[in-house]
Amino acid sequence: MTKPILTLAALLALTAPAAAQEEPQGAPSPNEIVAQAEPDEWVAIAAEDLVVMTLAPDAEGKERKVVIQLMPAPFSQGWVENIRTLARAKWYDGISVNRVQDNYVVQWGDLNYDNPEAEGEPKLLPEGLRVMDESEYVQAIRSDDLLARTRYPDPYSGWSALIGGWPMGALQETVHSNQYRAWPTHCYGMVGVGRNYSPDTGSGAELYTVIGHAPRHLDRNIALVGRIVEGMEHLSSLPRGTGDLGFYSAQEADKRTPILTVRVASDLAEAERPAFEYLSTDGETFARYADARANRRDPFFIVPAGGADICNIPVPVRRTGQ
Repeated sequence: MTKPILTLAALLALTAPAAAQEEPQGAPSPNEIVAQAEPDEWVAIAAEDLVVMTLAPDAEGKERKVVIQLMPAPFSQGWVENIRTLARAKWYDGISVNRVQDNYVVQWGDLNYDNPEAEGEPKLLPEGLRVMDESEYVQAIRSDDLLARTRYPDPYSGWSALIGGWPMGALQETVHSNQYRAWPTHCYGMVGVGRNYSPDTGSGAELYTVIGHAPRHLDRNIALVGRIVEGMEHLSSLPRGTGDLGFYSAQEADKRTPILTVRVASDLAEAERPAFEYLSTDGETFARYADARANRRDPFFIVPAGGADICNIPVPVRRTGQ
């Protein structure tokens, strides 16, 4: 039987990638909605609320910096104050990433503190650190702070909402009360405080960030103190540990990533000081963006989901001034 001969044009048509298709017209994507935001809908992040962590260069000698935005009042302020104290005492300088658990967290701190592979004495903490109670994981909020916002049913808390630019769980204190209590949620990129067994609440000397599916069961059990706004890829791509809970084993000492410095951004020279702003979660553009995240109608999508988990509505953050 004679085999059919395909022309070059036919071969190219068969191998053309799907991306070569002309994009149909449709509703704007979430990113397109954010790009249309007016300048006054963006909120500047104070340099005092940014922390710059410099990791050792990568295998190719490239610089690695991670920028963390600290949690605003009234949430986690004792731990936030401690983090600034530790950074200004240069206590974090020379610590390392000691734990990378796949689909869970990256954790950094003093190698000799609460670490299965500890071999020496832990670093002395600076004076003046605050000690927090477990009750401070949760804060009372005004009902207006919740009821005036778009709320999402939440299996972990009853309700969730974006309050002051942050994802929060919220719970009505009693059926007949108009009082609510709220707490930050463990979404991807959020930064929390490592601790030992209760009643220990951690000082802020040991920190972690979420690199996998949101471990919401940790909400109200550990202090969340911020979120990573730049450089997440430097942490999420680190080699996984094979020891208990993802800690690096004795044979994996070379996998630990040294942390060279941690500085509060306001303490840096102006030329080195990063500047960021986030899209106000109280504005019309954010409302459209959140709806688009929950109900994707842009051309690629076929069926809108009809809802979204609070962690699937990340607050847009952008670098400015550089």
